[in-house]
Formats: sequence, C-alpha cells, structure tokens
Amino acid sequence: MGHREDLLEGAMRCLLEKGYARTTARDIVAASGTNLASIGYHYGSKEALLQAAFLRLMEAWGDSVDEPADAAGDRGPGVPPGAGPERFELIWERMVAAFPAHRALWRLQTEVLARLDEDEKLAEALRSWQARGRDELARLFGAVGAEPDPERARVAGLFVQALVAGVMSQYLLDPESAPTAQDLTAGLKALTGEGN
Repeated sequence: MGHREDLLEGAMRCLLEKGYARTTARDIVAASGTNLASIGYHYGSKEALLQAAFLRLMEAWGDSVDEPADAAGDRGPGVPPGAGPERFELIWERMVAAFPAHRALWRLQTEVLARLDEDEKLAEALRSWQARGRDELARLFGAVGAEPDPERARVAGLFVQALVAGVMSQYLLDPESAPTAQDLTAGLKALTGEGN
C-alpha cells in the first residue's frame, strides 16, 4: 500500500475512533505511519482526506449488506428476484444484523450530518454520494427491473434511505426497541394494506 491508501486507512480508523471534529492531521499521520506533507500532496487538505475516508466507510457498509448478483442478476442466496415483501425482509435482516458492527459509523454519520450547514464542500460530496446510494438501494431492493424506470428507482431509493436513517437513529438510541426486519416488513404491509 502507498502513502495515499495508508492515509485513507488511517483516516478511516481515526474517524471511527475519534469522530470527525476531533480527528487531527497528526492523528491521521500517527495512524497511517506517514507524514504531514503526505496529506497535502495526496489529498490537498485534511478535510478532503476526511471526506474521502467517510465516503469509503459508507461504501464499505453498503458492500457489507449487498451480496453479489448471480448470473441471472438475482441478489445472493435466498433473496427472491424482483421487489416484494420477502426480498424486503431478507435484505433488512442483513442490514439490521450489520448495525452492531457499524455502530461507530452510525455515530459518525450523525456527527457528519450535523456539520453540513458549516461545510459546503462536505455537503456537496455527500449529495453526490447520496444520489448514488439511492440508486444502489433501489437496485438492491429490486425496484430496478430489466427495463429500468428512473422515477420508480428514485422514489424506491428515497424510501429505503429514509428507512435506513430512521432505523439507524432508533438503533443508536435504544438497540433493544429498534425495529427488526420483521417489524419493518409488517409495518410496510400494514401501510399498503397487503395481507388484509
């Protein structure tokens, strides 16, 4: 690994351990085994490095809940093709199971969201990432078929992003009462009148 990747790895560790505001350039250098000049050379600034590290952490979380597609385009073993409550529940089981391992990331995300009004570059980077994340979530949950409907994918992605943020908040506040995949599926069915 070169200095660029070492810095990114060190910054990711610092973000999870210290948070966004408390991570200093010296912390990153100590965690990465590099030097202060490397930050400017490879990333331009500490802030740009922290943004890249945060986005990499969020992408890693997305990868942890997304199984690779098989040859037919289906999403991993046991996940039914297309959208539907069975697929919704199985994917949420993965997501909910991943929350404990990513608790530090969700705390970090809450801190980062609180910084957006004062950091336009960070907000801009997150807006772009959010749009990509929305598309990925729509695909993961089966809202993108063989003939993609951009509006269907957009609203499905928005819906799942809102659920992720809400579940994350509830999990941080009280993991014991946070919704399970079964709760979310039952709630979705109740709202849509399915199963009545």
